[in-house]
Amino acid sequence: MSASEGCAVVLLSGGLDSAVNLKRALDDGGVALALTFDYGQRAARREAAAAAVMCRQLEVRHRVVALPWLAEICATALVDQGKPVPKVQVCDLGERAVTEGETADRVWVPNRNGVLVNAAAAFAEYLGASSVVAGFNAEEAATFPDNSADFVAAANAALAFSTRGKVSVKCYTHDLTKVEIVRMGREIGAPLPLVWSCYHGGSEHCWECESCARLERALRAAEAWEWFHAQRMVP
Repeated sequence: MSASEGCAVVLLSGGLDSAVNLKRALDDGGVALALTFDYGQRAARREAAAAAVMCRQLEVRHRVVALPWLAEICATALVDQGKPVPKVQVCDLGERAVTEGETADRVWVPNRNGVLVNAAAAFAEYLGASSVVAGFNAEEAATFPDNSADFVAAANAALAFSTRGKVSVKCYTHDLTKVEIVRMGREIGAPLPLVWSCYHGGSEHCWECESCARLERALRAAEAWEWFHAQRMVP
């Protein structure tokens, strides 16, 4: 199977950032494949379901890739259900002691984005796609270095060798805040009502974890909180 040179392979977790990047990539040259990874995270089933519906709506090929070995070596709360996920309120998001010390360390997955980008790059090279599109943002780059522009630059330097320069990493949102991403998503018609951003895999967002707090803050600041709930679709 081949793809046109401008096409992308998209890392699609089903969350806000990846949903917006999926739609941007589709508008910008096409998407050969969207990949959702299951590495044992609590929300794996919900993320995969959200991503699958997004892809059906946008007519994009979708695949779930299991990484059971990554779950085996991850001892943090995002995967280990014996450990509590930190609860964060919207007002806590400006406190680095909370977002770095209490949250980031407790939900960190070893080399996650490094693994996911490289796996997606292998698919991209096979399919003839020119880029891997990932959903990063400026807010979380402050505490998660694998969300940063520096990470993208470093990944591209490595991919120049590992894919013989055939694939590069791209992100349409790495310099944007979550509220700017919500606004962009609404402008371009991204499938925002389908997003699953929660660290948990319950029947709805918990609105207590850091990921939920960031989504809530962004939706409220973008005056989209009521719209989101009115349009909400839970796969």
